[in-house]
Amino acid sequence: MTALSVNLNKIALLRNSRGRNYPNVLEYGEKLIKMGVAGLTVHPRQDERHATRQDTRELAALTKQYSGVEFNVEGFPSNEFMSLIAETRPDQCTLVPDAPNQITSDHGWDLTEHFDWVCKLVLELQSINVRASLFIDPDLEQIKLAAKTGVDRIELYTESYAKAFAHGQYADVLSLYRLSAQLAQSLGLGINAGHDLDLNNLSKFLTIPNILEVSIGHALTVESLELGVAEVVRRYLEICAE
Repeated sequence: MTALSVNLNKIALLRNSRGRNYPNVLEYGEKLIKMGVAGLTVHPRQDERHATRQDTRELAALTKQYSGVEFNVEGFPSNEFMSLIAETRPDQCTLVPDAPNQITSDHGWDLTEHFDWVCKLVLELQSINVRASLFIDPDLEQIKLAAKTGVDRIELYTESYAKAFAHGQYADVLSLYRLSAQLAQSLGLGINAGHDLDLNNLSKFLTIPNILEVSIGHALTVESLELGVAEVVRRYLEICAE
């Protein structure tokens, strides 16, 4: 079974747009846990335009109250970010190579350039018992390098699959992801996936065996506007269970 981790950034963005604590991100996260999700995710960017450092602290405390629910914090490993991880000790930290002004994540790590630094970051996370994950394109050479860093998991960046699926021509792209996952697993890496996965394209993607976790936020939030969050979460959990 694939674990569903809901990214709360868009809920935080909605809250921030009005300057008051509505919707309440912490309450929303607890509601999702009670609906059966296996995890919560935030990506606290440097400008705090959606999830904030305080959100991260509060959600870390919340998830520790629920057995079997994991907290994943993703982001660019600035000194400030790594200090926040050391303070909150999430179950998993996903390192993402974002620039401060990026609208959203749009590429995985280039480990030919950042290998030594990433190795140090992975050791830093593991030394405080935080599972280390890297945001990676479906690139076989990058996956081989990722395994050499000692990282626990990779998160496959799935935008290219989502775009191909939307145009109805996704078989070749999905085959590349399947090959990438098989290689990663053969090298001892766990596989997560995320970015633009939705109710339409997720089930086909999960024909790739042994995807441990999917992180979904933007699509889930948008779909909830039409169908209601309880129904949307129910459908995602059903797909992940299959």
